[in-house]
Amino acid sequence: MNTNLCSIELIKNTKDTVTIVADPATKKVFDFADRIAFTDATVLITGETGVGKEVVARYIHKNSKRSLRNYVAVNCATIPEALLESELFGHEKGAFTNAIQRRIGKFEEANGGTLLLDEVSEMPLNLQAKLLRVIQEREISRLGSNGTINVDIRIIATSNRNLQQAVENGNFREDLFYRLNVIPIEMPRLNDRPMDIEPLANFFCKKYSADGKTLSSRFVTSIKNHDWKGNVRELENIVHRAVLLSTGKIVDDFYPTQNLQIKTLQQLEEEYIQDIVKKFNGNKTLTAKELDIPIRTLHYKLKKMQIYASTERDVVESA
Repeated sequence: MNTNLCSIELIKNTKDTVTIVADPATKKVFDFADRIAFTDATVLITGETGVGKEVVARYIHKNSKRSLRNYVAVNCATIPEALLESELFGHEKGAFTNAIQRRIGKFEEANGGTLLLDEVSEMPLNLQAKLLRVIQEREISRLGSNGTINVDIRIIATSNRNLQQAVENGNFREDLFYRLNVIPIEMPRLNDRPMDIEPLANFFCKKYSADGKTLSSRFVTSIKNHDWKGNVRELENIVHRAVLLSTGKIVDDFYPTQNLQIKTLQQLEEEYIQDIVKKFNGNKTLTAKELDIPIRTLHYKLKKMQIYASTERDVVESA
């Protein structure tokens, strides 16, 4: 990988992703990822919320021997506990109320490829025990089934929490921690990789401006001097807002994130979901695809947020 200044890699055969590497601290992470990508060893990627842990996971998959097979991600923090087990392992028809047909889980979907367990620290303890068994045996059982299914997958997990501390607090199984922590990778904060800020901002500007807007030197100076407590996710949010509010070809107004910084992660997530819902004019199928979450998880979140897409769109999607 050429990381002399700024490398942009488009991941194919998965969801298109851009990997921007300009800072030496980021280069160190991706150089290490290059070294371990071709193995099948389990990887645990840690770092604050919004630093780009999943970008590293996709990069590892793209450069692995499984790159032509499925890359499947499941966010353990966003799926309700009652649905997570079925989401992971699948279920048979009649396994529980409303199980009207057999459903393939994420482990089976990822067979032959890579499974990302995003924010694995949020997984309930009872499911942690089942996950441990799957990692050890490489076989699963769908809910409502007595049979087992062999799965050939590489597992990558991410966490924004200190899992060692979670083990000490009794919130995470020690044996599972050691199974996941075979190859640890820590993604640094955006504040600790300042050379990434400008190229990332330019990328987000291009991503959100259909009319080819560019960032002014004043805007770039402002973002370089900003304290990015929300990391890359906050940077994307700020550039997105600035592009939307800019009336000319040059994005010049930097909107301080004082209000954003005092908001909870849930509030930030809700604002982001609202933006995506608006982007696709209420189309839940496209929204879920953009957010990379199951559509029933999106329905759950929208109901919780009291946001409802148009009935007309729902009818079209279900037709």
